[in-house]
Amino acid sequence: MAKKAATDKAKATKKAVKEPKAKKPAKEKVAKEPKAKKATKKATRKKKVAKEARMKAFWGVFSPSMKRVVMFEYADKKAAEKKASELSASSRSVHFIQLVKEPIAE
Repeated sequence: MAKKAATDKAKATKKAVKEPKAKKPAKEKVAKEPKAKKATKKATRKKKVAKEARMKAFWGVFSPSMKRVVMFEYADKKAAEKKASELSASSRSVHFIQLVKEPIAE
């Protein structure tokens, strides 16, 4: 019994000696940001390539105010120059020729 009494005394003293544990500070909860959803890729479409319009060349006789007076076929450059010189001689203003490209109607 002596042993039992000694162990009871030791347990009692241990209980009395034990100090309550200090509480750990509570961790602050950080609000989790919602994960960004991955954007779904849109199907890429091939752009339609515009057809290049076929062009035809002409010689245009123009007045000084850039108004087209007459048009000649590309092969008739001499006729266009002759018409420009006639118009320049008949009026005070100088007429000139210039290359003009117009789309061909298909």
